[in-house]
Amino acid sequence: MVPSRTALSSLHLVAVHVVARARLAGTGRFSLRVTPGGFGTPDLPPHCRRIRVSGPNLVVECDTPGAASVRMTPIGGSSLADLARFAGVDLTEPLDVGHDTPPLGRPNEVLDLDPEAATELTDWFEVVAALLDRVLTRLPASATPTLPRLWPEHFDVAIEAEAGPSRRVNLGGSPGDRFCPEPYLYVGPWTADRPGEAEFWNAPFGAFRTRTELEGDSPDLVEAGAAFLLAGFGRLQ
Repeated sequence: MVPSRTALSSLHLVAVHVVARARLAGTGRFSLRVTPGGFGTPDLPPHCRRIRVSGPNLVVECDTPGAASVRMTPIGGSSLADLARFAGVDLTEPLDVGHDTPPLGRPNEVLDLDPEAATELTDWFEVVAALLDRVLTRLPASATPTLPRLWPEHFDVAIEAEAGPSRRVNLGGSPGDRFCPEPYLYVGPWTADRPGEAEFWNAPFGAFRTRTELEGDSPDLVEAGAAFLLAGFGRLQ
């Protein structure tokens, strides 16, 4: 299923210019995490705040002793400026989270976000997080993998792992982008090595399989996805 480009664009803008900005201001880092219903920040100082997207909503959580709270507001019908105020984020600060950083554009323009389309998109992140967790349990200790991160500039979820000496590789999933409009998983070696069957390496950056292809392989999407990523890792070992 190809996600709505409007939903993808709206959530990507919120991921970068609201959620990642919140983490950058609080910690100097901008990578995010998959969270219930979507994605968000880890705990932010000084009051254990968390800024996250859950389906079509922006959520602000605070775990201050004696003053814990959860607030949420719909993304659709709000502008980036509205959402930034809600999350306590300053949109006037310069921001660069990589070469795919979407421009701020018109922060007072109202965002169009269909709730069902938003939930379908964020559900994919939960699938990717689940299968990456399965991958992590099957990688050798020598792989020294990183924790799964959602990178706001690419708007994908990935880990890095060491397949062999000087053979680092990205294993992850995207909800769709300019390369492929459909949600897909990918194996992205850092080097030019493409060992094993040439047919496996079907992308300029390495290898990919769409969600539709993976669902055709097995009724268990998580297992099929984990098997694909581990197959790529195994070829690089």
